[in-house]
Amino acid sequence: MNGAEKAEETAKTEETVKIRGRACKSEKRADYITWDEYFMGVAKLAAMRSKDPSTQVGACIVSGDNKILSMGYNGFPIGCSDDEFPWGKEHETDDPYNAKYLYTTHSELNAILNYRGGSLEGSKLYVTLFPCNECAKAIIQAGIRTLVYDSDKYGNTPSVRASKRMLDAAGVRYYKYNPTGRKIEVSL
Repeated sequence: MNGAEKAEETAKTEETVKIRGRACKSEKRADYITWDEYFMGVAKLAAMRSKDPSTQVGACIVSGDNKILSMGYNGFPIGCSDDEFPWGKEHETDDPYNAKYLYTTHSELNAILNYRGGSLEGSKLYVTLFPCNECAKAIIQAGIRTLVYDSDKYGNTPSVRASKRMLDAAGVRYYKYNPTGRKIEVSL
Protein backbone atom coordinates (compact mmCIF):
# COMPACT_ATOMS: atom_id res chain seq x y z
CA MET A 1 0.00 0.00 0.00
CA ASN A 2 1.54 3.34 -1.04
CA GLY A 3 1.20 6.62 0.92
CA ALA A 4 -1.84 7.89 -1.02
CA GLU A 5 -3.71 4.61 -0.59
CA LYS A 6 -2.89 4.55 3.12
CA ALA A 7 -4.18 8.16 3.57
CA GLU A 8 -7.38 7.29 1.70
CA GLU A 9 -7.90 4.21 3.88
CA THR A 10 -7.33 6.30 7.03
CA ALA A 11 -9.88 8.90 5.83
CA LYS A 12 -12.44 6.14 5.19
CA THR A 13 -11.84 4.74 8.65
CA GLU A 14 -12.30 8.15 10.26
CA GLU A 15 -15.69 8.56 8.52
CA THR A 16 -17.04 5.35 10.00
CA VAL A 17 -17.52 3.97 13.48
CA LYS A 18 -18.40 0.51 14.63
CA ILE A 19 -21.87 0.00 16.04
CA ARG A 20 -22.53 -3.54 17.27
CA GLY A 21 -19.55 -4.71 15.27
CA ARG A 22 -20.68 -3.12 12.00
CA ALA A 23 -19.02 -0.19 10.25
CA CYS A 24 -21.37 2.81 10.08
CA LYS A 25 -21.07 6.45 9.10
CA SER A 26 -20.04 8.51 12.10
CA GLU A 27 -22.44 11.42 11.54
CA LYS A 28 -26.18 11.46 11.04
CA ARG A 29 -27.83 13.19 8.13
CA ALA A 30 -28.26 16.91 8.88
CA ASP A 31 -31.15 17.85 6.59
CA TYR A 32 -33.94 15.84 8.23
CA ILE A 33 -37.20 17.62 9.09
CA THR A 34 -38.09 18.70 12.63
CA TRP A 35 -40.97 17.22 14.62
CA ASP A 36 -43.00 20.41 14.07
CA GLU A 37 -42.37 20.23 10.30
CA TYR A 38 -43.29 16.55 10.25
CA PHE A 39 -46.56 16.84 12.17
CA MET A 40 -47.68 20.07 10.50
CA GLY A 41 -46.89 18.38 7.19
CA VAL A 42 -49.16 15.49 8.18
CA ALA A 43 -51.91 17.99 9.12
CA LYS A 44 -51.50 19.74 5.75
CA LEU A 45 -51.64 16.40 3.96
CA ALA A 46 -54.80 15.47 5.89
CA ALA A 47 -56.35 18.79 4.80
CA MET A 48 -55.96 17.67 1.20
CA ARG A 49 -58.59 14.96 1.88
CA SER A 50 -61.25 17.61 2.51
CA LYS A 51 -63.79 18.01 -0.28
CA ASP A 52 -64.75 21.51 0.87
CA PRO A 53 -64.23 23.78 -2.15
CA SER A 54 -63.38 26.89 -0.10
CA THR A 55 -61.62 25.78 3.10
CA GLN A 56 -59.48 22.70 3.64
CA VAL A 57 -58.31 22.17 7.23
CA GLY A 58 -56.29 19.28 8.62
CA ALA A 59 -55.38 18.16 12.13
CA CYS A 60 -52.89 15.72 13.62
CA ILE A 61 -52.86 14.67 17.30
CA VAL A 62 -49.52 13.53 18.72
CA SER A 63 -48.51 11.85 21.98
CA GLY A 64 -45.86 13.21 24.34
CA ASP A 65 -43.32 10.83 22.81
CA ASN A 66 -44.03 12.01 19.24
CA LYS A 67 -46.31 9.21 18.05
CA ILE A 68 -49.25 10.06 15.80
CA LEU A 69 -52.47 9.21 17.63
CA SER A 70 -55.10 10.47 15.19
CA MET A 71 -55.76 12.70 12.21
CA GLY A 72 -58.77 14.51 10.82
CA TYR A 73 -59.99 16.93 8.17
CA ASN A 74 -63.13 18.99 7.69
CA GLY A 75 -66.04 17.25 6.01
CA PHE A 76 -69.47 15.75 6.48
CA PRO A 77 -70.13 13.05 9.09
CA ILE A 78 -69.89 9.40 8.06
CA GLY A 79 -73.11 8.40 6.32
CA CYS A 80 -73.93 11.91 5.07
CA SER A 81 -73.32 11.87 1.34
CA ASP A 82 -70.93 14.46 -0.07
CA ASP A 83 -73.32 14.72 -3.01
CA GLU A 84 -76.51 15.33 -1.01
CA PHE A 85 -75.43 18.10 1.36
CA PRO A 86 -74.46 21.67 0.42
CA TRP A 87 -70.82 22.72 0.18
CA GLY A 88 -71.56 26.41 -0.35
CA LYS A 89 -71.47 29.17 2.23
CA GLU A 90 -73.29 31.88 0.30
CA HIS A 91 -76.68 31.12 1.94
CA GLU A 92 -75.42 31.32 5.53
CA THR A 93 -77.77 34.18 6.49
CA ASP A 94 -80.76 33.89 4.15
CA ASP A 95 -81.11 30.07 4.03
CA PRO A 96 -78.81 28.37 6.57
CA TYR A 97 -80.10 24.89 5.65
CA ASN A 98 -78.47 25.35 2.25
CA ALA A 99 -75.06 26.32 3.61
CA LYS A 100 -72.33 23.93 4.75
CA TYR A 101 -71.99 25.25 8.31
CA LEU A 102 -74.79 23.23 9.90
CA TYR A 103 -73.43 19.97 8.45
CA THR A 104 -69.64 19.91 8.40
CA THR A 105 -67.44 18.49 11.13
CA HIS A 106 -64.23 20.43 11.73
CA SER A 107 -60.85 18.71 11.42
CA GLU A 108 -60.04 19.04 15.13
CA LEU A 109 -63.27 17.37 16.21
CA ASN A 110 -62.84 14.68 13.56
CA ALA A 111 -59.32 13.93 14.84
CA ILE A 112 -60.59 13.71 18.44
CA LEU A 113 -63.52 11.48 17.47
CA ASN A 114 -61.37 9.31 15.17
CA TYR A 115 -59.05 8.37 18.05
CA ARG A 116 -59.62 4.76 19.04
CA GLY A 117 -57.10 4.49 21.88
CA GLY A 118 -57.49 5.47 25.51
CA SER A 119 -57.09 9.04 26.65
CA LEU A 120 -55.74 12.04 24.73
CA GLU A 121 -54.66 13.60 28.05
CA GLY A 122 -51.40 15.52 27.65
CA SER A 123 -51.28 15.23 23.85
CA LYS A 124 -50.43 17.89 21.28
CA LEU A 125 -52.64 19.00 18.37
CA TYR A 126 -51.26 20.32 15.09
CA VAL A 127 -53.89 22.11 13.01
CA THR A 128 -53.71 24.18 9.83
CA LEU A 129 -56.26 26.78 11.04
CA PHE A 130 -56.76 28.09 14.58
CA PRO A 131 -59.73 26.26 16.14
CA CYS A 132 -63.17 27.79 16.59
CA ASN A 133 -64.85 28.01 20.00
CA GLU A 134 -66.70 24.70 19.53
CA CYS A 135 -63.50 22.84 18.70
CA ALA A 136 -61.74 24.55 21.62
CA LYS A 137 -64.32 23.01 23.95
CA ALA A 138 -63.60 19.54 22.56
CA ILE A 139 -59.83 20.12 22.73
CA ILE A 140 -60.06 21.12 26.39
CA GLN A 141 -62.40 18.26 27.30
CA ALA A 142 -60.15 15.73 25.52
CA GLY A 143 -57.20 16.81 27.66
CA ILE A 144 -55.04 18.10 24.80
CA ARG A 145 -52.43 20.36 26.43
CA THR A 146 -50.63 21.97 23.48
CA LEU A 147 -51.92 23.38 20.20
CA VAL A 148 -49.73 24.27 17.22
CA TYR A 149 -51.53 26.19 14.47
CA ASP A 150 -50.47 27.37 11.02
CA SER A 151 -53.00 30.10 10.18
CA ASP A 152 -55.00 32.45 12.38
CA LYS A 153 -56.84 34.26 9.59
CA TYR A 154 -60.05 34.42 11.65
CA GLY A 155 -58.25 35.59 14.80
CA ASN A 156 -60.44 38.67 15.26
CA THR A 157 -63.77 36.86 14.97
CA PRO A 158 -65.88 36.30 18.10
CA SER A 159 -65.54 32.52 17.65
CA VAL A 160 -61.73 32.48 17.68
CA ARG A 161 -61.49 35.15 20.38
CA ALA A 162 -63.77 32.99 22.57
CA SER A 163 -61.63 29.97 21.68
CA LYS A 164 -58.45 31.70 22.87
CA ARG A 165 -60.16 32.86 26.04
CA MET A 166 -61.21 29.29 26.90
CA LEU A 167 -57.84 27.78 25.96
CA ASP A 168 -56.07 30.36 28.14
CA ALA A 169 -58.40 29.71 31.08
CA ALA A 170 -57.92 25.93 30.77
CA GLY A 171 -54.13 26.23 30.56
CA VAL A 172 -53.84 24.89 27.02
CA ARG A 173 -50.61 26.24 25.54
CA TYR A 174 -50.81 27.35 21.91
CA TYR A 175 -48.28 28.75 19.50
CA LYS A 176 -47.99 29.57 15.82
CA TYR A 177 -46.09 27.14 13.66
CA ASN A 178 -42.90 28.71 12.35
CA PRO A 179 -42.59 27.63 8.72
CA THR A 180 -39.07 26.97 7.50
CA GLY A 181 -39.91 27.42 3.83
CA ARG A 182 -38.55 24.00 2.97
CA LYS A 183 -40.40 22.13 0.25
CA ILE A 184 -41.09 18.42 0.14
CA GLU A 185 -42.28 16.83 -3.06
CA VAL A 186 -44.26 13.61 -2.91
CA SER A 187 -45.17 11.68 -6.03
CA LEU A 188 -48.53 9.96 -5.72
